[in-house]
Amino acid sequence: MATTTTTETGTTTWQLDPTHSSVEFAVKHMMMTTVRGRFKDLKATLRGDRDHPDKAGLEATIDVASIDTGVADRDAHLRGADFFDAEQHPAITFKARRFEGKPPKADGERFQVVGDLLIRDSSIEVVLDCEYLGRGTDPWGKTRAGFSFRTELDRREWGLKWNQALETGGVLVANKVRVEGEVQFVRQDG
Repeated sequence: MATTTTTETGTTTWQLDPTHSSVEFAVKHMMMTTVRGRFKDLKATLRGDRDHPDKAGLEATIDVASIDTGVADRDAHLRGADFFDAEQHPAITFKARRFEGKPPKADGERFQVVGDLLIRDSSIEVVLDCEYLGRGTDPWGKTRAGFSFRTELDRREWGLKWNQALETGGVLVANKVRVEGEVQFVRQDG
């Protein structure tokens, strides 16, 4: 089942709780070990709910400057013109086009979100494989819902082509990047 991202007045709105969410990436270094990193500054709005999937929508923004791999020099290189060029392109955005699969109602149910991922000035359709992690009420009476997602990207499609050939063959930085996250949304009442 495919649904569109059309929203209407009266649609439930959910805001990302960035303190209980993460977006991380992993890429091979020298074709042998995996370097992991994350983005610390995330914002997202989810519209709709499991009972009204036809009104669902999702928009997310990541602050490129918030990249963190645990190594300051590497982070500075990733923010620079060889990679994300944060000065000229400060945000990565994702906007859902449609949701595929049965609307999740039980923990562990899977679905896909298809949308446009904008990095630098290139917008390319990607598919996020998602899992519903549950829904509950926090101690302050707010309803929360959790999801995980993952996808694989070829960084060159967005112009992230910097690399160095190795004497032994291969390259310094792999082109395939795994992206995954766990996100928690808070229902906005009234």
